Amino acid sequence: MIPFRILPAIVLMCSMPAPALAFFHSADAGIEAGRDLYAAHCAACHGVALQGQPDWRSRDENGIYPAPPHDETGHTWHHDDATLIDYITRGGQAVMDDMNVAFTSGMPGFGAALQDLEIGAILDYIKSTWPDRVRTIQTQRSQLAPTE
Repeated sequence: MIPFRILPAIVLMCSMPAPALAFFHSADAGIEAGRDLYAAHCAACHGVALQGQPDWRSRDENGIYPAPPHDETGHTWHHDDATLIDYITRGGQAVMDDMNVAFTSGMPGFGAALQDLEIGAILDYIKSTWPDRVRTIQTQRSQLAPTE
């Protein structure tokens, strides 16, 4: 038996056209797709649980920092969306060079392997694992970031 309190929602959803109904599942589907893409393209370096590599704050013998975590303990959430998308698309070294930052990045560019929507899905997945406080801060940084 269907509880009376959810009956109005069922009636509403049954009366909606299919494109509008897709709204109710699109976020979860996008996060699920992002999780799969993350597993395929990111987890080998950044960890299945987004934990990063050990000693990620210390350069290795080649002067390169290990892959940082993407959970709330890392610094991914310190950057706005445009910066993160650029970093994933072109790779860390290209971004650091354009910013005139003396930093050797081991992050490859994925622009040839991933479409913009796929990169967005990966970021949505990563963000979905952050606590609300961290997500709020990162969203505010993205809103305040200058646009080109």
